[in-house]
Amino acid sequence: MQRTTPSNRLLAALPAHERERCLAACMQVELVYGGSLQEDGERIRHAYFPTGGFISLLATVDARATLEVGMIGDEGMYGHELALGGDVASLRALTQGAGSAWRMPASKFLRCLRDMPSLHKLVDRYAYVQSRQIARNAACARFHVIEKRLARWLLMTADRAHADTFYVTQGFLAFMLGVRRVGVTEAAGALQSRGLIRYRRGKVAIIDRERLAAAACTCYRSDLETYRQGMDRWIRKTGVSRAPHAQPSR
Repeated sequence: MQRTTPSNRLLAALPAHERERCLAACMQVELVYGGSLQEDGERIRHAYFPTGGFISLLATVDARATLEVGMIGDEGMYGHELALGGDVASLRALTQGAGSAWRMPASKFLRCLRDMPSLHKLVDRYAYVQSRQIARNAACARFHVIEKRLARWLLMTADRAHADTFYVTQGFLAFMLGVRRVGVTEAAGALQSRGLIRYRRGKVAIIDRERLAAAACTCYRSDLETYRQGMDRWIRKTGVSRAPHAQPSR
């Protein structure tokens, strides 16, 4: 079932005058599935605010082993390290879901942070929330079994794709989860045999979302709660936004 795709929630939370100035410094781009936006150790060139596509953050160990430690959709942004004083990427950024995004050159983003207090507060807060989610991802990879991690990953992807059906290969899943392909095959087969998903030739369909959420590790609900408490409630409490439901326009 296709859902309505909203605009980027961070941009939508800005006061109208800051949002318009911010978008004036952006270019709308299409993120291509599997495309590399930024390599680990490279100077950060752009900030991205996804509106339709979504981004995976990957940690690389010993130049071979790779593990996804974060996922960014229209609820967030890539490039928040610039707000923390960093100019070199600590993680690789890869397009996981094709779609649109607002892209801003790093120099303009830094200027906007300097001139727009609400944007600076919002990005700082998002950096805090994302750091908590990345830490949980690392622990999840160590302590939770593949089947539960896969269920969580599928739900996270569906949330950001705004659809219960999407395309992903077993090879890509193994790469994201940092496991062997045979492990993904077994875990996907187990979820499919229970009637939670349908998986054929790279096309995943979530059949029973409620039961899939119950089958996922607790990290899925914890991530949702971290964002609700850390961003949604914080925005309402602090009044950082004067127009929280306004849609970005250019």
